[in-house]
Amino acid sequence: MVDQNPFFEPSTLEYGLPPFAEIRDEHYLPAFERALADHLAEVAAIAADPAPPTFGNTLVALERSGALLSRVDSVFANQASAHVTPELRAIEPKVSALLAAHSDAIHLNGPLFARISALYEQRDTLGLDPESLRLLERYHTRFRRAGAELDAEGQRLLREINAEIAAASTEFGQNVLRANAEGALVLDDPAQLSGLSAAEIAAAAENGRELGFEGRWVISLKNFTNQPELALLDDREVRKRLLDAALNRAQDTNGPLAVAMAKLRAERAALLGYDSYAEYVVADRTAAGTQAVTDLLARLVPPAVANAEREAEALAELAGGPVEAWDWAYWSNKLRKQRYDIDEAELRPYFELDKVLHDGVFHAAHEVYGITFTPRPDLPGYHPDVRVYEVFDADGSGLGLFLCDFFARESKRGGAWMNSFVDQSTLLGKRAVVVNNHNIPRPAPGEPALLTFSQVDTLFHEFGHALHGLFSAVRYPFFSGTNVPSDFVEYPSQVNEMWALRPEVIARYATHHRTGEPLPAATLERMEEAARFGQGFATVEYLAATLLDWAWHTLPAGADPGDPLAFEAKALQDAGLALPAIPPRYRTSYFSHIFCSQYSAGYYSYIWSEVLDADTVEWFKENGGLTRANGDHFRRELLGRGGSVDSMIAFRNFRGRDPEIEPLLKRRGLTEA
Repeated sequence: MVDQNPFFEPSTLEYGLPPFAEIRDEHYLPAFERALADHLAEVAAIAADPAPPTFGNTLVALERSGALLSRVDSVFANQASAHVTPELRAIEPKVSALLAAHSDAIHLNGPLFARISALYEQRDTLGLDPESLRLLERYHTRFRRAGAELDAEGQRLLREINAEIAAASTEFGQNVLRANAEGALVLDDPAQLSGLSAAEIAAAAENGRELGFEGRWVISLKNFTNQPELALLDDREVRKRLLDAALNRAQDTNGPLAVAMAKLRAERAALLGYDSYAEYVVADRTAAGTQAVTDLLARLVPPAVANAEREAEALAELAGGPVEAWDWAYWSNKLRKQRYDIDEAELRPYFELDKVLHDGVFHAAHEVYGITFTPRPDLPGYHPDVRVYEVFDADGSGLGLFLCDFFARESKRGGAWMNSFVDQSTLLGKRAVVVNNHNIPRPAPGEPALLTFSQVDTLFHEFGHALHGLFSAVRYPFFSGTNVPSDFVEYPSQVNEMWALRPEVIARYATHHRTGEPLPAATLERMEEAARFGQGFATVEYLAATLLDWAWHTLPAGADPGDPLAFEAKALQDAGLALPAIPPRYRTSYFSHIFCSQYSAGYYSYIWSEVLDADTVEWFKENGGLTRANGDHFRRELLGRGGSVDSMIAFRNFRGRDPEIEPLLKRRGLTEA
């Protein structure tokens, strides 16, 4: 079995698509063990090279190293989130520990850092092109931030902290997956699902059958707080049970883990010379320090709360009394129907998944960038749900592969995200292979998958990440695609959302799945008005989660957060966001973004990126909107550059100036407040 491991040789499939049909659970651990050993041997050879360090024998050699590790790690990382099995869950802690130790072994390699430092000191005399010079600078920064300049005792302590954080992070993520499954709402009577469509009720019954609740109806939890069904369920008690299940999951297991991780991260930051983990993170982001982030958030909270309070008054008037957290989405839907004649349940028949994908997401990309998509059912995915598309550039050349995995299942974590299986690199002769994961409820057999507009928006958003990967045109894999600062990575994906409501795009995909009747133009106008109504709620729930993240990660070393629930309550109170009717988008115990993903001390990135996004949307409007000229400019100056240039320089090259915040304030209805 070891000799036949499909990871050991490069894939023979087009674009290097992993041979999913051949990969078994038992292949991963042997592949990791060989990959880590091979990579360390390659790195050791680079570090011990008797020849003086050159850019080629050090930096280029590092970029070429670790091919086997890249193959197995990219597949495992996606599988552990998108289709985890009990066998993979069992080895995930070991893999996480191995990867953490491996990273330390490379970044704390003294002779290797000495070679990089020697080149860094000579960087102005090496005659490097801009991308190569940036690669040298970024390697030097990464090694320093990883502790390469610490003494032996400091490095020993850092290794221990990193191992503990890796173990806790893996456990946190597994707890969330388990809590999502265990917290599913099981109902005995279809009458309790009043308000949902017949197709949605049938889907809940099918979900019950798949989860072992034959003859019952099950609503599975999505990763965030406010579940989509809250907008539709007529039974107030059922709504309360659903929200309570979402709010209280994993409290006992993940609360203590959050405390432990926050303390460990603060200790790690102090060891590396920073006052807090947030300061450590932001020092290598586009934000100009923690104060800039704090100032932005503080500026947004008062008008967002004022806006939300106005919305609460309107809802209370309609409901005939104060609106609780489990009522907000329900009465918002009612108000939209009354005020704007918008009913989410009535809109869904116009948003059929395949139609939105092909005539919406793909069509917009074709119009803006000239690319086309061809289904490749002959190429295997990692699950029967996965679809594979070959992407062609405007000149007909192959650009890469796009995989999409739409439906929720028990083996998939919540939320929506993009992963990369193959990073583009001209040095390695590779083109991109990327995947979008979603958690759309699976329809009953024979029924179409009908989306909420929020899910439509998410399709466009995640495809923006995919474009960032597919359009990458860099030499070094270090800079490929979405390998940019975390407070910049959401920006291109947010920009891609703009096409969802463009009249010439929505006219193509928003047609009734049975009658073919187009969504009336007047309805589109009312949708835009209705979307502005909900910005108070949306901004407050986002800011509440952001400031929770900020509170956990601005702790100084040695501080004890104490009881996690009390810490969370105080953080929201201090931020002016302790609004019982609007809980945070994520509470601490299921905040996977910050405790088992790259967004620790970085959840502010969404709003920071939205400043750039809103300003970019204004540029597109000023320059004619959906045109190839605009798309080509955005692709050339920004999407294709990945991390090969400073992110804010890339923005200025595109926009012609620094970003302005006014378009964001206008979009979110915060100027009036």
